[in-house]
Amino acid sequence: MPPTRAPSLLPPPARVTVEPASGTEQRARSTDPTTANRLQKDRDMTVETIEIDTLVVGAGQAGVAMSEHLGKLGVPHLVLERKRIAEAWRTGRWDSLVANGPAWHDRFPGREFDVGPDDFPGKEQVADYFVAYAQQINAPIRTGVEVKKVVRNPDRPGFTVETSIGVIQANRVVSATGPFQRPVIPAIAPAEGSIHQLHSAAYYNPQQLPAGAVLVVGAGSSGVQIADELQRAGRQVYLSVGAHDRPPRSYRNRDFCWWLGVLGLWDAEAAQPGREHVTIAVSGARGGHTVDFRALAQQGITLVGLTQSFAGGKVRFQADLAENIARGDENYLSLLDAADAYIARNGLDLPEEPEARRTLPDPECITRPILGLDLAEAGITSIIWATGYAVDFSWLQVNAFDDKGKPKHQRGVSSEPGVYFLGLPWLSRRGSTFIWGVWHDAKHIAGHIATQRKYLEYRDASQRQADAGLNGSSQDGYREPQPPKASIMGVS
Repeated sequence: MPPTRAPSLLPPPARVTVEPASGTEQRARSTDPTTANRLQKDRDMTVETIEIDTLVVGAGQAGVAMSEHLGKLGVPHLVLERKRIAEAWRTGRWDSLVANGPAWHDRFPGREFDVGPDDFPGKEQVADYFVAYAQQINAPIRTGVEVKKVVRNPDRPGFTVETSIGVIQANRVVSATGPFQRPVIPAIAPAEGSIHQLHSAAYYNPQQLPAGAVLVVGAGSSGVQIADELQRAGRQVYLSVGAHDRPPRSYRNRDFCWWLGVLGLWDAEAAQPGREHVTIAVSGARGGHTVDFRALAQQGITLVGLTQSFAGGKVRFQADLAENIARGDENYLSLLDAADAYIARNGLDLPEEPEARRTLPDPECITRPILGLDLAEAGITSIIWATGYAVDFSWLQVNAFDDKGKPKHQRGVSSEPGVYFLGLPWLSRRGSTFIWGVWHDAKHIAGHIATQRKYLEYRDASQRQADAGLNGSSQDGYREPQPPKASIMGVS
């Protein structure tokens, strides 16, 4: 059966959207009167205690995927989201952002985007996609609820979960909050208040920055696209380039997502040693194009090496720009080589693309690198830190972390029984943080949960005899699951 195509807006009747109610408060709204009344009554209720089998924390792509698979397996569950469904796509990204993968690839199997298969949907389209998907699967999502603390029960199974609406008792907890939880600005950031500084998570468009030149620190996908946008808006831009991978956007009529798939690179189980923190520079902007740092320099962006330090109104850069560019080129060419070998090995009829191996001459900023700048003399008034994110599991107070605070798990199944992680980098493979990858990881975790539930439903001979004659009893050694003691928003 072909997947359902997602409309850009959810169709009536019973259209559920998620939008601000007042100020920063986020609430669920519905255009269907019956649904609206039910949701309003639910919002006004102060919950003392809810009991549920599985609690999923977070309603982004990971939480929605988790809900789909739990629902298919009949696992009673509830998804809590402190803001709106897929909120990070709406307010944690810049205005012009599009997905880095084409629509045919970066989606769940059960629904298509309402754009061409080779197009790159915008951030609002991505967020709408997940809202529509949640409605399609009837996901039991409660928005506007913050999970404050999770602790294991000392004298009974499961966990006590403190939330902004009250206490929830859950047998299992799935952390689906993803990897982009806390923007990281390095300690080297200058303390001078005269420079406007912000993380890429707080950047939306060139108009929000004061007049003047901009230093963008970080040359992964976010840093490169923001620097390009600023330069096209007429700003003088300095781009600090560190170690990076630089795949071709497409090669021989196939997107790099396709190449990583057929070459088995999406399924790599671990990063190569020493490459764990190397960022990837790829772009779907303006229809998608290969990131070429020499072309960016030719366009007018000044490239500099890794940002080293700030002092006295000056910034220092490492003398590693040429090396970083060269290693990025090696990564780029290695994928072309692997693609050519695959085509030859399988006898594919794909057009040759010799121009993909042509390299622009090195600009002066590479041959004579800038090692330092006086910020005032350079006219730099803003610094954008495209320096990544850290996770924040301070709310999850269980024995599921190593001495560095990293989750201990195997394919998302935590070392702490009953706790699961979803959406983290390299959870099971390279593709784990991508939309399609998180869907497959969620399927594995849901299967593990369903299997554990089946074991716990086992009844020995004496228990089966005691159950004989009761409604829902079974003679095969398993008892039919009983409804939970409480339900919320249709969860049962």
